Amino acid sequence: MIESFGLYLVITDPIAGYDACTKAAVDCGLRYVQLRMKDSDRNEIIRVGKRMRAITRDTATRFILNDDVDAASEVDADGVHLGQTDMPLDEARRRWPASRHKIFGISTHDEHQAQEAMRRSPDYIGVGPVFTTPTKQVPDPVLGVERCAGVIRAAKVTSVAIGGLNPTRLSRLLAAGVRNFAVVRYVCRHPRPIEPIRELMRLWREYC
Repeated sequence: MIESFGLYLVITDPIAGYDACTKAAVDCGLRYVQLRMKDSDRNEIIRVGKRMRAITRDTATRFILNDDVDAASEVDADGVHLGQTDMPLDEARRRWPASRHKIFGISTHDEHQAQEAMRRSPDYIGVGPVFTTPTKQVPDPVLGVERCAGVIRAAKVTSVAIGGLNPTRLSRLLAAGVRNFAVVRYVCRHPRPIEPIRELMRLWREYC
């Protein structure tokens, strides 16, 4: 089933702290919140992940951990998000004993990668970057609004646009028919994360 839920929050180095940012996501009823701590010590990822798991447990918000299926299993996350250079989806499912009940997402950066990802039957795919973003050390080529929307229209699974999004850019994306979007910096760089979350979801509701 293709879902429409609006904001998928990716939390990286939040000014307000991981706990506060996660609680804001839960309080706003977001469908997904992801912990992304690139190049961090694994013990620290596990520590933060367990706190986020405690905040999201028994709520409507699904907790996803980025990259590391073993860490996702250890903190009992709701799922794991895999990049193009991470463990293949089939192997990740084999390594997670509870995988039948878990969510698996895959990052894609063009039409070919999206089609290849869908052959592995993920629960959702990320599509981007839509715009230039500083969140990756080695950025992938920018897709732009129309190309990103085209990849998503052709997808047979839930798809989430990502990359450099703020309210102005998001309006263009929503006008092109995209219904799910991931944001990192616009929320994480705000001292009161609940405010940009509400702002983005208000904008999403105008189009949905």
